[in-house]
Amino acid sequence: MTNRTFGALGITVFEAMSRLAAAHGAVNLGQGFPEGLEPRAVVEAAAAALLEGPHQYPPMRGVPELRRAVAENGARFFGIEADWESEVLVTSGATEALAAAFFALLNPGDEAIILEPAYDSYAPIIERAGATVVPVRLVAPDWTLPKAALEAAVTAHTRLIVVNTPMNPTGKVFSAEELAWLAAFLVRHDLVAVCDEVYEHLTFDGTRHASLFGLPSARARTVRIGSAGKSFSMTGWKVGYITAERALIEPIARAHQYLTFTTPPALQRAVAAGLALDAAYFDGLRGALQERRDFLAAGLAEAGFDVLPCSGAYFLNIDISAFDAAGDDQAFAERLVREAGVATIPLSAFYRDKATTGLVRLCFAKHRATLEEAIARLGRWRDGAALKAAE
Repeated sequence: MTNRTFGALGITVFEAMSRLAAAHGAVNLGQGFPEGLEPRAVVEAAAAALLEGPHQYPPMRGVPELRRAVAENGARFFGIEADWESEVLVTSGATEALAAAFFALLNPGDEAIILEPAYDSYAPIIERAGATVVPVRLVAPDWTLPKAALEAAVTAHTRLIVVNTPMNPTGKVFSAEELAWLAAFLVRHDLVAVCDEVYEHLTFDGTRHASLFGLPSARARTVRIGSAGKSFSMTGWKVGYITAERALIEPIARAHQYLTFTTPPALQRAVAAGLALDAAYFDGLRGALQERRDFLAAGLAEAGFDVLPCSGAYFLNIDISAFDAAGDDQAFAERLVREAGVATIPLSAFYRDKATTGLVRLCFAKHRATLEEAIARLGRWRDGAALKAAE
């Protein structure tokens, strides 16, 4: 006997593609973990905190210095005012934050809207909370907010909407106009927004992140989630944080206490030091990632791919229609691993129905040498494919 939700799931596409990449010695641009961007000062702060201790349970809601740092960082960079004592909660990563929010805010019979393509953990956790997932699609290449479709998706059972900006896997950053519309949408339909904002510091070309939590009309309806793993390029640390008004954060904290209860105190203290870094660090991180994005985009274009725009996060998407008329992204991604030695992620993995999309996602948060090798392999593969077509 297994749980109906989790028992029916296979391994994630990220794990499957990583295993395939390892089996074929492929350059792995599939899984979204960065290389060579970890800030030394934050690592040293963790080492010092680990040696100093304490090593017992920290406060369930997080150590005071981190909760204070989360509030101060939000105010400094995004104009978000929050009371660190009553409106900030530390979690063991953003995925645990999502789980705590969904378990706390959803009941059997409720409905939750997700915007697709969507991070793959949303749907199973929502379903495990007993609610029904209602997907609403954004359309490439600009991924504009589908207002009419959102209005049509609301029923008497709709409880919340998940908003991911900057967005994985599209790289979209929602505009001020789109956020204002969403704020009015929440009020109009008496909804809560669970906002996945883990890439808040990773925006490019002068684009800046903004949060629904910063809009007065939406503040009381917004659960804002951040991630040290993304802000400091250390995805293995699993330190996340939630900002929300008391009426929302209280039930979420009660769910959190029965999930992970606490997060390692040394990592919490190190993240607090990281969030207090001056603007030069965050500007430098954006600049480094934008340079890697541009380098990979140029190489992909040279290899014959149509590269979609990207304003934030770690990922570029490419249109595969020039190489696969059927647009079968899953088959094409597997083919690239075997034939080109480069691992990607098919975008169909981010949709409930898994229908082919004609798009695959690549992570550019890698060492320059990693990106160079991937580009070289794709170029050789393109030349080989062209030669076969000419025969």
